[in-house]
Amino acid sequence: MNTTKIHTRIPYYFTILIPCLLLLTATAYAQTTILSGTVHTADGHKPLAEAVVTTQDGHVHTLTDVNGQYQLKLPAGVYTLVAFALGRETATQSITVASEAITVNFILNELARTLDEVSVQAERERTFGITRLRSVEGTAIYEGKKSEVVVLRDLTANKATNNARQVFSKVTGLNIWESDGAGLQLGIGGRGLSPNRTSNFNTRQNGYDISADALGYPESYYTPPVEALDRIEVVRGAASLQYGTQFGGLLNFRFQRGPRNKSIELTSRQTLGSWGFFGSFNSIGGTVDKGKLNYYAFYQHKQGNGWRPNSQFNVNTAYGSVHYRLTPRFTLGADYTFMHYEAQQPGGLTDTEFAQNPRQSIRARNWFRVNWNLFALTGDYQLADRTKLNTRFFGLLAGRSALGNLERINVADLGGNRNLIDGTFHNIGNETRLLHRYQLLGQPATLLVGFRWYRGTTTAQQGDASNGSGSDFRFLHPNDLENSDYRYPNKNDALFAEHIINLNSKLSITPGVRVESIRTFSSGFYRQRTYDFAGNIISDEKFYDDQVRRRAFVLVGAGLSYKPTDRLEVYANISQNYRAINFSDLRITNPNFAVDPKLHDERGYTADLGIRGRAEDFFTYELTLFYLKYKDRIGLLLKADQPPLYLDYRLRTNISDSRNLGIEAFGEIDLLKMTGHKTGSWGWSVFANLSLIDARYINTEDPTIRNKLVEQVPPVLLRTGTTIRRGSFSATLQYAYTGQQFTDATNAIRTSTAVNGVIPAYQIMDLSAAWHYKWLLIEGSCNNLLNTYYFTRRADSYPGPGIIPADGRAFYLTVGARF
Repeated sequence: MNTTKIHTRIPYYFTILIPCLLLLTATAYAQTTILSGTVHTADGHKPLAEAVVTTQDGHVHTLTDVNGQYQLKLPAGVYTLVAFALGRETATQSITVASEAITVNFILNELARTLDEVSVQAERERTFGITRLRSVEGTAIYEGKKSEVVVLRDLTANKATNNARQVFSKVTGLNIWESDGAGLQLGIGGRGLSPNRTSNFNTRQNGYDISADALGYPESYYTPPVEALDRIEVVRGAASLQYGTQFGGLLNFRFQRGPRNKSIELTSRQTLGSWGFFGSFNSIGGTVDKGKLNYYAFYQHKQGNGWRPNSQFNVNTAYGSVHYRLTPRFTLGADYTFMHYEAQQPGGLTDTEFAQNPRQSIRARNWFRVNWNLFALTGDYQLADRTKLNTRFFGLLAGRSALGNLERINVADLGGNRNLIDGTFHNIGNETRLLHRYQLLGQPATLLVGFRWYRGTTTAQQGDASNGSGSDFRFLHPNDLENSDYRYPNKNDALFAEHIINLNSKLSITPGVRVESIRTFSSGFYRQRTYDFAGNIISDEKFYDDQVRRRAFVLVGAGLSYKPTDRLEVYANISQNYRAINFSDLRITNPNFAVDPKLHDERGYTADLGIRGRAEDFFTYELTLFYLKYKDRIGLLLKADQPPLYLDYRLRTNISDSRNLGIEAFGEIDLLKMTGHKTGSWGWSVFANLSLIDARYINTEDPTIRNKLVEQVPPVLLRTGTTIRRGSFSATLQYAYTGQQFTDATNAIRTSTAVNGVIPAYQIMDLSAAWHYKWLLIEGSCNNLLNTYYFTRRADSYPGPGIIPADGRAFYLTVGARF
């Protein structure tokens, strides 16, 4: 076992580009001007009290008084003002603020169609694919937090294959695993957290859970199709108080809704690609019943053979959603999601095999199957003009099965019975939120309170399966399993609150608290067998195991936001975090790793200090310093202490404390606006996204890991690219660089099993283009333009074990129509 220090080097030609793109322009603290006016009804010209008047980005906002009057303070510049009120249409006006006070009045018509804050958001100008959340959206508070929103309609990328490298290119600090070329499973981790099935994020869809079990098994086997999404919201660790205890924060996928100005709209997208890829996406949506009923549904099918042998897959996903406005104040919604896929897995490779031919496969009997059924019922009720209630009931009926040979990849598969791991997930929950706006000390204030009720049951079985090569997901002895049979009930209750306190028009603080109760149970048995050197069983014992773990704790946090101008914000926050151990940590038989029976939960906190804004109208930027502290971090140690062969293996245990310290920087320049050209239908942007992270183990006496680098943390992440638009045509060229990283706490360079070792630095380029004319759409993309051979992970289980090569160069063509 060898160790070394990582040396990371960025190609020289980017050392010039990065400073140019990320240089933060000093923004002057401009003198503010008083903007005032009234908001009236169109029918009778009556004043509207408690109407909202805001700048389009939501930075500066206020409420009208009983006489319909309002007042804002704005620095000189060009703005779009938005005014809206319950039961009224939205009104907008573009204004130019100079040094003199000005008056702007609004007249709001009676609402003739469904309107919510999402439609107000939709009226913003076209972006280059990235924006951020406003201080308050719906019944959620994001003031003083780092947030990023990927706007899918403005993104030129390979959407048919859910290419995460392209979709999340402008989201800072993400390490991305690439386990398949079809986007079957998303694997991203932020700020040095493991990307494994996105389990370090609280992963949601339309605001409700989609992972297997949010606390006991927070892994996302289901990934929403990018072709159906409106946007993706990412909120960092400070989201732990509102959404749950994960260190990574919130990842929320928001689906499209049916158009509000049509009774029916049909969309069809057909994609062909390399290695037999075929994708078909078809949707229907619209608004009927005098604007009261909005509906949207889609069906997606994907199939292909994969870049490597033994990589075929078949995926079917369907979704239906209806929202009905029962009264002007009450809207009821219902969602259903179905996903099923079956994929053959080519297994991993050793370092030598990868160097010889990364496209080879030495496992032909491994398969994976997932069934996912999500249900949700939502209600939005405007209790009063300043008070709204949101409730979400959600449920999951799902299962996943992994079949194959889990033996070390340096041991040949000579046939015999395969191993089958089968799990089911039955969950139900409710999350209810109440948001109230009011005046506090002469300033607008916002209070959010809510609760969460969650019950789930997970089953996990492991035993022998057939000795064939097909996808036969059946146990040979279902009533007497060879490895284990467990049931894991889980109960979770929480109360939470956050409160925006505006000290003046520029400065606000947002304290928050979460009270959490977690009760996890395990009941079942596992078998322990001992073999002699000839492979014969010399002992076979069955152990029955029942455990109960109860935890109750309080998490607190606070955020601060200072907005000296409409174009600049300085923010800071600190929030406590907590992460429960997973059910899979309690009992899984795997020859590639073992679990410490004394494993326990992790605690810690995250802190941010950042600045974000716009310089003129052509440069947007954000710079964030972050600190993530783990107490008793769970990780993997390389061991070789088990007789009789003393082979190396990985031990999953509470290693020690760790800390992740880093800087995230993002900058984007609209080159045409910067040079003063009249853009018209033209657009040309260049962006850069840079993260530097130092993550180390601390507070330990173990010399094998003291001050060692935390695994799965690339010290450098760089993504940059350019997008050009001309009318209905757009094209994007992207570059991604990921620094070298380790896969275990001892920082081993290479092992015989290939489960541990370094992941070398790699760099990838992608090219995508799109053109539409009236109802016709054509998209094309080339993933991995330079055909780089690389890998992003070493797996200790499925889809490995061993090195999982990423796909080589691939071409895709999409033809779509919308009517």
